[in-house]
Amino acid sequence: MTKGGRNLVTGAARHAPRLGAAMMVAALLLAPPSSAFAQTTPDAAQPVRVGTVAAELKPINPAKEFVGRIEAKERVEIRARVTGYLQDVLFKDGQMVKEGDLLYRIEREPFEAALSQAEGSLDKARGQAAFADAQLARAEELLKSQTGTQATRDQRLAEQLTAKGDVVIGESNVANARINLGYTEIRSPIAGLIGRTSVTRGNVVGPNSGVLTTIVSQDPMYVTIPVSQREFLSLQEEDRARGGDLLEAIIRFSDGSLYDQTGKIDFIGVTVDRATDSVTVRAVVPNPKGRLIDGQLVNVSLQLEAPVEQIVIPQAALIADQKGVYVFVVEDGKAAVRRVTLGTESGTGATVESGLEPGDQVIVEGMTTLRPGTPVAPYPAATLPGAG
Repeated sequence: MTKGGRNLVTGAARHAPRLGAAMMVAALLLAPPSSAFAQTTPDAAQPVRVGTVAAELKPINPAKEFVGRIEAKERVEIRARVTGYLQDVLFKDGQMVKEGDLLYRIEREPFEAALSQAEGSLDKARGQAAFADAQLARAEELLKSQTGTQATRDQRLAEQLTAKGDVVIGESNVANARINLGYTEIRSPIAGLIGRTSVTRGNVVGPNSGVLTTIVSQDPMYVTIPVSQREFLSLQEEDRARGGDLLEAIIRFSDGSLYDQTGKIDFIGVTVDRATDSVTVRAVVPNPKGRLIDGQLVNVSLQLEAPVEQIVIPQAALIADQKGVYVFVVEDGKAAVRRVTLGTESGTGATVESGLEPGDQVIVEGMTTLRPGTPVAPYPAATLPGAG
């Protein structure tokens, strides 16, 4: 062989071990992934234990968020109805009062004197009425015996009627004096929480003094919600007719905390507010602990429709990637991926609008090592110690 040929053979021989190694690496790379995975992980056939729950149909109430205002069911402004010297303030600002509790006492003596004077005038009128009755009777007897005149009899009759009128006036004056005497004691017309007093004892109060204090009832309370016409029209006709049976109000405070009592709709407005184009919806809410305060703004989740059945699964089962949200389910003893379309949250669960069927076994535990097609050994997640 020529020198060039000798050099070519010599070079090929020198690189032969390196080419053989490259071919072996290529063969391994081209081998099926399953065979390579089986050679390197001999325990891959062992099923993975996973906790599952069944996808369930549950009644869900579609809810919408509004801003509402708390209002006392009863709210009374206390005012003086007679003018007089204020002797006593018989409550502490902010305390609970019962119906009939004495709040203020106005000086009674002037009103007691007025009552006595009215009673004296009434007695005088009754005496004059008795005398007029006797005079009329005498005039009628004289007229019958033809010793009296018709004119005298008519005059005595007029005097009797005048005397009776004076008695009626006297009785009215006595009743009015008694009413005014009663107004010297100002009592609570309702049970509730009383505000601070605007006057102290020693002042003269009367009808022109304005509001002395305010009392608001505490349990239950109202929450009023202005609902736009657009939202209001989402109610079905039969829902509006039976609104108190179907509609509920869930309240959240401004800090995001949830109120532990649910309101029941008891009134839906019959007119539309022209300024806001809204309808007033009112709910009655229990307030046993006094957490709701008259005039307070709250967030209200108003359930405007009858419950509808939707599939609900735990939020712990949801996995998100670039394509969206999916869950693992058990199919023929293996893990399978289901792409789902979610609705609203429902407590610790999520509603599923599409992608699952009732009864599907959704994996909620042991998902970290799962791949599509991985053999699984399911167990009911709810039966584990500490599971919900």
